[in-house]
Formats: sequence, C-alpha cells, structure tokens
Amino acid sequence: MTPFGQAVRKLRSERKLSQKQMAADLGVSAAYLSALEHGNRSEPSWQMVQRIIGYFNIIWDEAEELQRLALLSKPRVIIQTRSLDPRATIVANRVAENFDRLTAEDIDRLDAMMNDVESR
Repeated sequence: MTPFGQAVRKLRSERKLSQKQMAADLGVSAAYLSALEHGNRSEPSWQMVQRIIGYFNIIWDEAEELQRLALLSKPRVIIQTRSLDPRATIVANRVAENFDRLTAEDIDRLDAMMNDVESR
C-alpha cells in the first residue's frame, strides 16, 4: 500500500464508504480505486487527486498533505546511478535486492538518514 492509498482508505473508512460507492461517485471502477489504494497503479494524476480532495471536501493542510502523499506514492521507483560513483550503483542494487527484508526499524533509520541528506 502506498502512503496515498493508505490516506484515501483512512478517509473512506472514517466516512463509512465502500470502495464501490466511492468509485461510482468518482466515475471510476472499483477495481481502479482498489489498485490505487493498494499501490498496484502508478501514482494518481493531479486531476484524480483534486477529484478526491473535492469528494471528501477537505481543505488547506489536509488537502496539501494528500497532494504531497500522492507525489510520494510511486509504487515503482527507478534510481539513476549512471553518473555517480560506482559504489552508488552497488548500494542501489543492494537496497533493491533486500528491500523486502527491511524491518520497520531499518526503514525508520533510512528515513532519518534521508532527512539528514535533504536538510544539507
């Protein structure tokens, strides 16, 4: 599940809506909405995010957060290492090969490391 999918599922659950009902209201198939929630589709289009924001009638910070989560919800990520140190390619491949073995604590440590990198 992607961060965006998790957020949409939470909003839908809080309002006691089924996927089928929400999908019908948005004019998409229930299968599409399910795939979007589970990360089996690429990140949603800007238009779809706006439709969902309007559907749930959310504004300001909550709407901005949903837009941010949509941008961070690419279920398939490509890391370009062509012009980097060869060690970067090795690390990127090792991360890809072992990603499913990471624990929640490992992910927290990686997230903290990336926060440090982004703040430089």
